[in-house]
Amino acid sequence: MYPMAPLIPTALNTTARVAPGTAGHWAFRLFVRPLGRARVKPAEQALLAAARTDRLRVRGEDVVTYAWGDGRRPVLLVHGWSSRASRLGAFAEELLARGYSPVAFDAPGHGDSSGRASNIVEYREIIRELHARYGDFEAVIAHSFGVLAALFALRDGVRTARFVGLGGVGSFDMLMEGFRAGLRLDERVVRSMRAYVERRLAPGEPGVWDRFGADHAPGELGAPVLLFHDEGDDMVPLAQARFLARAHGERARLVVTRGLGHRRILTDPGVVAEAVGFATAGTGTEPAVTSREGVGSAAW
Repeated sequence: MYPMAPLIPTALNTTARVAPGTAGHWAFRLFVRPLGRARVKPAEQALLAAARTDRLRVRGEDVVTYAWGDGRRPVLLVHGWSSRASRLGAFAEELLARGYSPVAFDAPGHGDSSGRASNIVEYREIIRELHARYGDFEAVIAHSFGVLAALFALRDGVRTARFVGLGGVGSFDMLMEGFRAGLRLDERVVRSMRAYVERRLAPGEPGVWDRFGADHAPGELGAPVLLFHDEGDDMVPLAQARFLARAHGERARLVVTRGLGHRRILTDPGVVAEAVGFATAGTGTEPAVTSREGVGSAAW
């Protein structure tokens, strides 16, 4: 819950009528602020301690990055909203065991990075920096909001041979509608916020709002896609995964799990094994995966 949440709708809705620019600015500041900073779990401590940590300076914030392995065959791990890199530790451990080099980061306002907020453009900038440092990725494995952000970067110069999405968001508009409905905001507030984003967050990028959505020019990804989503996910509806699968057509396959929810899907041994097996299966030259929807379970 946002601080002083009962007062927010009245303040923003009223301001949007008389000063839409101001309302858009303040709505944006709420939208990009994570609800809490995830702590490292005991099971994640050893892996983090073994990482080579570094920092990137992105839009005035220090972004902590993590790398394991010898640097060959890099695989990028992208965490979700109000999360941190260590939540993808099970994938990093399995990749290391197979001789790959996981790379991850804590977005601004998350984990050990500085700041109190982040956004999809900052995710893109971080991923671009890591791509410049490590070269083309053998695979990208992303969770939740990280799926949307990673696909945005992958359609904008970053290259990977394969893509794995877990509990992924496919539509930026879904996030906006959830934000609007959750705070009972008028449509004029959303319009003002959109104008603010286009004017201040990504100036000089015409149509950037439309490009946030994962269904925009999906052919630019040019890589096989494997999606996992739990039918009982209480954070991101299964419809988002189906939306992603449709957008990427014959290159995509969706596996629907049961009993894993939005978070346990990241530590389920079956999911981890299949995801990493797909991510390390080759260079993407074999036949494309199908769009058929598979069904798994917590026990696999």
